[in-house]
Amino acid sequence: MLLIPAIDLRGGKCVRLRQGDYAQETVFGADPAVIARRFVEQGAQYLHLVDLDGAREGRPVNGDSIRAIVGAAGVPCQLGGGLREETDIATALGWGVARVILGTRALQDPAWCRAMCRKYPGQVALGIDARNGRVATEGWLRTSERSAVDLARDCAEWPPAAIIYTDIGKDGMLAGANVEATAELARAVPVPVIASGGVSSLEDVRQLLHAKLAGCIIGRALYEGKLDLSEAITLVKKEDGDRH
Repeated sequence: MLLIPAIDLRGGKCVRLRQGDYAQETVFGADPAVIARRFVEQGAQYLHLVDLDGAREGRPVNGDSIRAIVGAAGVPCQLGGGLREETDIATALGWGVARVILGTRALQDPAWCRAMCRKYPGQVALGIDARNGRVATEGWLRTSERSAVDLARDCAEWPPAAIIYTDIGKDGMLAGANVEATAELARAVPVPVIASGGVSSLEDVRQLLHAKLAGCIIGRALYEGKLDLSEAITLVKKEDGDRH
């Protein structure tokens, strides 16, 4: 299981929001590339970037920061936030990210998303954000009637490179991951599933590992020192080794 540190960008800075609320922002660093390099030094093999300005504006915004992160990190990065047109996907991939994450547009226009998955094989992941099991879109401002599991099943045949499942109720709250809901989604589809939201302890990491997920994204817990990345990576390697 990959442990993937999150770098959320707003105005070129590294920030975290609580439950996706732009009014509840904490700035953790003015230079995201320095933070990216620090994560890689601690053992990160992949990074998760979110363009918060992009999510709000519906187009990629933080290009300079993203290019700097990709250059500094030297590991694959995935990017989400405001990628709603094919030109946005091409722009983001041009910045050097390994894959893009589509969210809002995938729910509104599945045929387009399927076409993108086929045109850019292995480079398009699907972000499914849910509140109480129902899909939320547009920077979490709206909740639909679709269940996250139903949406994942429909999309699995495209196929996306991965599904990133975020439980909004847990995100940025350090309240533990929603292991059950994420594991249920992973069992329902043949696509790699990455957990996101609320991961805040070694026990969370252990539970997600046992749920046989492809990865988990960790944000606030790393920035606030609640979780040590190199310690968590060591745990995953050890438990993986024990199982084989």
